[in-house]
Amino acid sequence: MKPLEQLTILDLSRVLACPFATMILAELGARVIKVEQPGSGDETRAFEPQLARDSAYFFACNRSKESITLNLKHDADRRVVRQLAGKADVLLENFPVGTLGRYGLDYAVLSSLNPKLIYVSCTGFGQTGPYAQKKGYDTVFQAMGGLMSLTGERGGGPVKPGLPVADLTSGLWIAIAILASVAGRTRTGKGCYIDFSMLDGQVALLTLAAARYFALGEVPPRLGTEHPGRVPSATFRCRDGKYAHVTASDQHWMPLCKALGLEQWGSAFASNSVRIERRAEVMRALTEAITGLDRGELLKRLDAADVPVGPVNDVAEILSDAHVRARGLVGSFDYPGVGEFKALGLPYKFLGWDNPRIGRPPALGEHTEKILAELK
Repeated sequence: MKPLEQLTILDLSRVLACPFATMILAELGARVIKVEQPGSGDETRAFEPQLARDSAYFFACNRSKESITLNLKHDADRRVVRQLAGKADVLLENFPVGTLGRYGLDYAVLSSLNPKLIYVSCTGFGQTGPYAQKKGYDTVFQAMGGLMSLTGERGGGPVKPGLPVADLTSGLWIAIAILASVAGRTRTGKGCYIDFSMLDGQVALLTLAAARYFALGEVPPRLGTEHPGRVPSATFRCRDGKYAHVTASDQHWMPLCKALGLEQWGSAFASNSVRIERRAEVMRALTEAITGLDRGELLKRLDAADVPVGPVNDVAEILSDAHVRARGLVGSFDYPGVGEFKALGLPYKFLGWDNPRIGRPPALGEHTEKILAELK
């Protein structure tokens, strides 16, 4: 038995943030009914890279769901949405502000049909405020939300992270909001409305950068892989051209220095506050010592000294890593016309519930007849 069995989610969303949220909940046991446009479906079905019958992009965030095709411009199909919402626990949508109100599918209408309904609206900038009608994508939210200003090499321009961080973290925020609302409903018996802004989600992630600004008035500069409040915490290039990331608190400093043959530095720079003040000097010494070692030797020495260190892996390296394999993060599903396709499982290991299992994504409209039959 999975923890979210008996929970039904009507998913009117598309692209990435919201589908990622509902995929997480689906593989935790929820029934997710994905409503798609007839003929084309979620636009990510056409995104690259394309497979025999669908898209790897679509596969990544739409596993374990059911698909029904409905055209919300048609009265009959809107009636179907109202019927489904009347039986659902959660409805999730990411249409532009006001769209579903014009279709008679907004919270006011659907909650009158189902007072227990948890209705989530995810938009770029929220239902209120001067940007409410503004359009945006993941990188726009990264840029406006401050994350991009923090990312990049010292003295260089802003850089986006290698993944759509605003989309993916928005999916996590949404999943948390849904779970919190479900838990609250068990006490009150009432549903609720959630107005989630992806920009809000990015601003809320500033955490430590915001704390430094509130405390010091500091606008954090770009530091590459270095940490503004800890030295050392950075990526170093080794003799063989490979990279490793080392991060050490005060308790690790002496063992790090000993492992690198820099014992004289251990007592002289024992405090992190001193190392921050002398950042350039400390980093030069560490860089010189590490440049003389192959990465394998560096990892061996620092692991033996219990100093936090890790290789900078590329995607192929981490997905084939022995520990990742042992933890069962890489699995697969079978998809018609494609065969076996590898996928990343949810990162949970339960004791007391069945663990999440990787399901396959639905074909477009695959469950339409079945779902419509349930409404009769």
